[in-house]
Amino acid sequence: MKTGLVDWFGGVTRQRPLARIAAQVLCLALVITLPMPAAAQDFAKIEFRTTRLSDTVHLLQGAGGNILLSAGDDAVFLIDDDYAPMTAKLKDAIGRITRKPVNFVLNTHWHFDHVGGNETLAREGVLVVAHDNARKRMSSEQFIALFQAKVPASPRGALPIVTFGGDISFHINGETIHAFHAPAAHTDGDTIVHLRGSDLIHMGDIFFNGTYPFIDASSGGTTDGVVAAMDRVLALATDRTRIIPGHGPIASKADLQRHRDLIATVSQRIKDLRQAGRSDAEIKAARPAAEFDADFGRGFIRGDRFIDMMLGVIPK
Repeated sequence: MKTGLVDWFGGVTRQRPLARIAAQVLCLALVITLPMPAAAQDFAKIEFRTTRLSDTVHLLQGAGGNILLSAGDDAVFLIDDDYAPMTAKLKDAIGRITRKPVNFVLNTHWHFDHVGGNETLAREGVLVVAHDNARKRMSSEQFIALFQAKVPASPRGALPIVTFGGDISFHINGETIHAFHAPAAHTDGDTIVHLRGSDLIHMGDIFFNGTYPFIDASSGGTTDGVVAAMDRVLALATDRTRIIPGHGPIASKADLQRHRDLIATVSQRIKDLRQAGRSDAEIKAARPAAEFDADFGRGFIRGDRFIDMMLGVIPK
């Protein structure tokens, strides 16, 4: 991303809400290295895919992060709400499942492909919930160093109204939905959500199924925190548990184990090379993730960029 574009982006986001949304779409296009026209067309073309997971729970997959919807006698409860331009389509998808209004949105973290619907939904009476640090990140301009990208503060109406520091539970629709903080993982404000009765666990962007992950060091993310969060979920899960990643298809416990081992292995190799006195350039030349590239290097974080990210996340 060129400095001029960063400056332009920062300037636009201080203007009216419509300009802010347009700038966020621009930032997304630059971050994932898609051409601008393609990114703009994608939002117009993308529709939500709905998968029924139980009598009350559905998976909604659109342009941004994976969304879980719990809709039953007690309440309509969302986990994440995609990009702002997808909100109308999200509401349509929910309307095909239930005629009841949405009562709660729980954000797994602050990134705008997971919180973009907050402002519109909150205006319609939805209570937005997130970890304390997610609200703090949303409340001020952020800078994602890996992509050299400024992200504007969210509008006031999009900010979570209820925040928590450790964990929180919702007793609705015949089950306990238990959400708990995963410290310093993908960001410093990640929430994992366990739908105990449905045997489902939503991990947000702590888990990218099938691709290299993005760990946001600028937002307090660390490899050790990701591995610790994955270990906690692996201890909770059984072989029957369905695990919902922030991006990618529904996963099994075995899928999560593979990703946990990938991150732990590459992280340890980099730490060992640094302990041996190798420079970052020498570590990159050693290709510490080479055998994983074929399986995981086809997402928006490719092999070389993955190592760049890991070098930035792991303290020297």
